[in-house]
Amino acid sequence: MEGKKRLIALGFEGSANKIAVGVVALDGSILSNPRHTYITPPGHGFLPRETAQHHLQHVLPLVKSALETAKITADDIDCLCYTKGPGMGAPLQVSAVVVRVLSQLWNKPIVAVNHCVAHIEMGRIVTGADDPVVLYVSGGNTQVIAYSEGRYRIFGETIDIAVGNCLDRFARVLKLSNDPSPGYNIEQFIISGSLKSEHHV
Repeated sequence: MEGKKRLIALGFEGSANKIAVGVVALDGSILSNPRHTYITPPGHGFLPRETAQHHLQHVLPLVKSALETAKITADDIDCLCYTKGPGMGAPLQVSAVVVRVLSQLWNKPIVAVNHCVAHIEMGRIVTGADDPVVLYVSGGNTQVIAYSEGRYRIFGETIDIAVGNCLDRFARVLKLSNDPSPGYNIEQFIISGSLKSEHHV
């Protein structure tokens, strides 16, 4: 409808070692998405306290960058969204506190977002899938999920260790960096190892 205002959300994601602030329109278009990753030395994981300190240092510059890149001001924002969970407690609190402060300053409503559901919904927007059965693989979960009776339901999951957690641990054993991600670095390690072995044949 012509003349209808486009609804815009400012979203915060800080459930693990990455802090991100994105500007998103209701139709799913991403207007900006700056982020910063807490990088630990190779072979080390990230602890909640240090990760939260990292997020505190970077969240306000990311807010400024998100607004500037999207070419909007606080007046253009309709709501503030943040990852409520699941995730690491201390890093999650950083986003939650920042959103509550901005809500008071800018007089904007807050929308708490389930991290897992957000991943699924992003996938639906990108693929155009109507009613998918999802294999959800993350650092903390490996699950088969589908929408049924008004909510997402888990129809199966690992009972030992999530695939993402397994990859994180394996990367630490190999003393690989988590920059840009452990899974990617494992893949590159395997590829480079395969190439070296081919040269020795």
